[in-house]
Amino acid sequence: MKNQPVEVAIAILYSSDRFLMQLRDNIPGILYPGCWGLFGGHIEVGETSLEAIKRELLEEISYTPHSLSEFGCYRDSGVIRHVYHAPLTVELDQLVLKEGWDLSLLKPEQIRAGRCYSEKAGDKRPLGLPHQKILLDFLERS
Repeated sequence: MKNQPVEVAIAILYSSDRFLMQLRDNIPGILYPGCWGLFGGHIEVGETSLEAIKRELLEEISYTPHSLSEFGCYRDSGVIRHVYHAPLTVELDQLVLKEGWDLSLLKPEQIRAGRCYSEKAGDKRPLGLPHQKILLDFLERS
């Protein structure tokens, strides 16, 4: 029996020309430890991907977007990523980071470079490759 891919819902949240990203905890065993990624997480049994992303954003940063639009679905051998996007309608200091090491609004040039400095980490940290690809696709289509 083959392993079924994990399904997750993630969000591209943007303010002007910047994109909200989470510096993932630097814990071995999680996907992309110590890397920048998009907010979101696992879809629970009986939950739609839209319900999951709303729940995850509330749990991770105490934020509820006014509306979310579907962007696409990205599949690889282990993960199916349901991607949504929405404008970030609050200031960064109004978000409460409850999961992750840091958060920041990244500029397109930082996304293209694949690295961003984190004051909490004290150095430049890489973007998770799937998250970088998703954001590059979003930039290309916007």
